[in-house]
Amino acid sequence: MLKELYNFKELARAMQDKIVAWRRDLHQIPEVGIHNPKTQDYICAELDKMGVRYRRDVGGNGCTGVVALIKGSEDGKVFAIRADCDGLAIREEVDLPFASKNGNMHACGHDAHTAIALGTAKLIKDNADKLKGTVKVIFQPGEEGNEEGPGGAKRMVEDGALENPKVDALIGLHVGMLGGSKLGEMMFRRGPLMACMDRFDITVKGVGSHGSAPQHSVDPIMIASQIVSAVQTIVSREMPPLTPAVVSFGSIHAGSAFNIIPEECRMTGTIRALKNDVRKYLADRIGEIAKSTAEGLRGSVDYRFSWDGPPPLVNNPQVAEEFRQVAEELFPGDFIEMPEPVMGGEDVAFFLEEVPGNFFFMNTCDPKRHKYYHHNPKFEIDESPLWKGAAVMGAMAFQWLSDHQ
Repeated sequence: MLKELYNFKELARAMQDKIVAWRRDLHQIPEVGIHNPKTQDYICAELDKMGVRYRRDVGGNGCTGVVALIKGSEDGKVFAIRADCDGLAIREEVDLPFASKNGNMHACGHDAHTAIALGTAKLIKDNADKLKGTVKVIFQPGEEGNEEGPGGAKRMVEDGALENPKVDALIGLHVGMLGGSKLGEMMFRRGPLMACMDRFDITVKGVGSHGSAPQHSVDPIMIASQIVSAVQTIVSREMPPLTPAVVSFGSIHAGSAFNIIPEECRMTGTIRALKNDVRKYLADRIGEIAKSTAEGLRGSVDYRFSWDGPPPLVNNPQVAEEFRQVAEELFPGDFIEMPEPVMGGEDVAFFLEEVPGNFFFMNTCDPKRHKYYHHNPKFEIDESPLWKGAAVMGAMAFQWLSDHQ
């Protein structure tokens, strides 16, 4: 095993202070969406210091993805490490000396992901003479979504992030508060790990009237209420009880005054599923139910389902098992196999649709001190385990390339 050749664990531990410094720098400049120019400049400046080659602005049309390339001393396959690097439009409420300075917030740990990936890149670059193949490190913006079309992963895939040279396997991680694990523990799962993350929009169109004369109206608010109730029966009455599926309405907007029945009502929502056939069924049935309900009540609907969201995230069983072996060798006792997937979504799934890979979690929250979940303005992490992410991903890259010559 590579552990006998080189001690990745101790090398990464020695880089902890640098990884933390990167994370704190990035935490102060969170950027939202696919256009993260300051973050891209920071990543590229650090790669320059390492002597790592890279391509910037990957994704096109304002997408600021970065793909770094580290070649070993021997030709071989290509292994990729992916990190998302965007923040959220949330005003930070954590009193930190390195708190955000621009009104946005890294409230989902992407600053830590990027710092860990930089640490992994340095670890690999410093030992490239022992590397049997090539490693790509993919820094991706726009994971949290993009109101103007696809997020960063889909754009980067379409712009060739996995080509020239073609990637053979890929891994990534997510830090944060993870139920069922302790601080510093890692969690993985073979097969389905996370759900799709799709959006739907329904506009109910009616006829407005005075609130005192509903007989002259086709009330879109009343129709929308019936649609919400009817759509919930898809999961409760049309899905097999052991098939995970979620349909949630996130917003309903209508009207301008208390005594006016409006012309229309706009609703948005999300679906979550672990299989693409279930995903397709939910998408079709929401539209069918919305249309038939509205028409039965004398109204109409404009239904739109966006397929720009990530598909179900499915780990390749073989790559997941190879990852387990490396992680358990480096960190025995700090590694858990998850019995069930989660219904959150992650757009690394676009990469994992193209190449086999493994996405895993690492707990960076101490339940005694950290009470707030991801996407909360008081979200905070414990930085002490960050070096573990670089250790396990660096070792996995070396081991996988050695095993798959």
